[in-house]
Amino acid sequence: MALNNIRSLKTVLHSTELLGIGGARAFSAGGKAKKGGKGGAAADAPKTSTLSKEVKSTTVVGANILKDGSDPKILADSEYPDWLWHVLDKRPALSELQRKEAEALPFEDLKRFVKLDSRARIKDSNSVRAKN
Repeated sequence: MALNNIRSLKTVLHSTELLGIGGARAFSAGGKAKKGGKGGAAADAPKTSTLSKEVKSTTVVGANILKDGSDPKILADSEYPDWLWHVLDKRPALSELQRKEAEALPFEDLKRFVKLDSRARIKDSNSVRAKN
């Protein structure tokens, strides 16, 4: 019975290919026609901002997530926590941590070394299992 279903499916596929129904994508005509000829330089030009420079320098534009809220004001650097200024600092890679002595590493680097080393060992064992 399954063989009959496969044969009927093959005949349907062959007939659609002969008629040109399947196998080809049809795209729409393209919506609105361009005005002004080739290039479209006016449409590609960047939009100018309606916000003044004063507003941009005192508020975080686009950070508001509430309907009735307003954009938050930019505070002085002293009003932000100290850890914020170190978020984007570069941290050492696993290869760099492996070159150093484990006893000489600070606690944060040691913790990072253990995490990265265990992650690398898990990836290696998974790749060995996938090959078998």
